Amino acid sequence: MRNTKAQPPLAVVYFLCGSMDRVIVYIDGFNFYYGLKNKALKNKSWKKYYWIDLVALFEKMLINSQYLEELHYFSARPHNIDASKRQDTLFCANKLNPKFKLTLGKYLKKSIVCKQCGSEIKTYEEKETDVRIATQIINDVYSDRCDISIIVSADSDIIPAIEVVRSIKPNHKIFVFFPPLRHSVDLKNICDFNLSLDRFETKFKQSVLPSKVILPSGVELLQPDNWK
Repeated sequence: MRNTKAQPPLAVVYFLCGSMDRVIVYIDGFNFYYGLKNKALKNKSWKKYYWIDLVALFEKMLINSQYLEELHYFSARPHNIDASKRQDTLFCANKLNPKFKLTLGKYLKKSIVCKQCGSEIKTYEEKETDVRIATQIINDVYSDRCDISIIVSADSDIIPAIEVVRSIKPNHKIFVFFPPLRHSVDLKNICDFNLSLDRFETKFKQSVLPSKVILPSGVELLQPDNWK
């Protein structure tokens, strides 16, 4: 007779057997957002993926023998008020999941000179993000908080941190997931595995947040109109 007893999910089986790999994801928010933005300029359907459940998305990127411990998102607040409000709405929606950890740096104003006309242009530069990502990765590996580190970025400035991890735990696995339309040969070569996120639109589509997210306080978070 066939055994009709309900079987536990594979992830539970792996966990109970002690063969689950603990995963922590580290997202360079600036790199990730502008990758999505550049993709949306080429394909408007990608604009709705600004409004994304980040934990859900990256859990879908894992295999059955991997378990997402935490997702760290590193960013800074834009000086544009409307952009800052949209960003804050996204963060509040994602904070409903305790696995989502937010670290904010800052933008510093700087001046650059246009090579063509010689005029001075005021712009902003994101500061501290690279250092904060590097510090968090090294600390988590040193503290044995994960078996796999996934870096979501194409910024090769993170390579020194990877080299430190290699010296601490040579067998620790480091993956890089490149944001849409972003790539780094140097990062690819130093990591154990790599993929390009723009190949996985189906997983983005499955991870879009509801158009209305209600906080425990009763406050309603609405998907920004220009993120649809």
